[in-house]
Amino acid sequence: MITVKHSAGDEWVVSIQGAVTTHHRVRVTKADLDRLSEGRSAEELLQESFRFLLERESDTSILKSFDLPLIGHDFPAYEQEIRTRLRRSST
Repeated sequence: MITVKHSAGDEWVVSIQGAVTTHHRVRVTKADLDRLSEGRSAEELLQESFRFLLERESDTSILKSFDLPLIGHDFPAYEQEIRTRLRRSST
């Protein structure tokens, strides 16, 4: 289960409850949201981004703190795929 909570400013806390519960601080700027969200909320963007990550690595392997665009550095298909997923889920 993925829970997203706003912390302050551009900072969000994403918690993943599995065999172990992990917490991740993620920075999402307005520019990131405009570029990636397909008009969806930051919460929805983060939920789907963490689903994307969990398909590729365990929750304990995900960095504890990072800026959202870093996902694209590690997984080059991320930005295109996240836009497609969010566009698909809005219809």
